Amino acid sequence: MSAHEPPADLAAFFSDGRLVSVPRRPARRAALLEHLVRTLFDPERSYTEREVNETLLTVHSDSAMLRRYLVEARLLTRARDGSSYRRAVADDFDAPAAPAARTGRANAQPPAA
Repeated sequence: MSAHEPPADLAAFFSDGRLVSVPRRPARRAALLEHLVRTLFDPERSYTEREVNETLLTVHSDSAMLRRYLVEARLLTRARDGSSYRRAVADDFDAPAAPAARTGRANAQPPAA
């Protein structure tokens, strides 16, 4: 499997390297979104909304839907002013959603430890 090739359990959702459907089951959708964020976005840089859209268009025609799913899943974080996006760190992928994230405030800070 190459770095951009989907894992076997997600292969049915791709054809010729393009995402053809988004899983309805939450666990599968989460696995798909984690695969996309890990293979498409560098954790060391920030992206403009245009760059995020262009990157997502390489795998699916509805970049807005995928971007929204990635932000809602807290795999991409968005600056409050909407000027930039960043990939969440891998440790954050399994963290429970903070109360502010459940209310729709995408850029809320996690509680202090």
